[in-house]
Amino acid sequence: MIQKVVFFFEMRSFGVCGWWARKLGISSSKVRIGFIYSSFIALGSPLLIYLIMAWVLEHKHYFKLQRKKRNTIWEL
Repeated sequence: MIQKVVFFFEMRSFGVCGWWARKLGISSSKVRIGFIYSSFIALGSPLLIYLIMAWVLEHKHYFKLQRKKRNTIWEL
């Protein structure tokens, strides 16, 4: 049973740590370690933040704003 849960999360990892690592310019293992340490210190609340970020990253195409192409002054 535990192996099935671990396999599920390994196959469907959300990429939150990888996304933050690319944005910050550091390795993703350091971001993962930071989440683990902060979860122990803050009694699991960063885990909730991680899951919210994972949900937003999974559904980010819904949050993108549709920008209209603006005409420049030369096209008027």
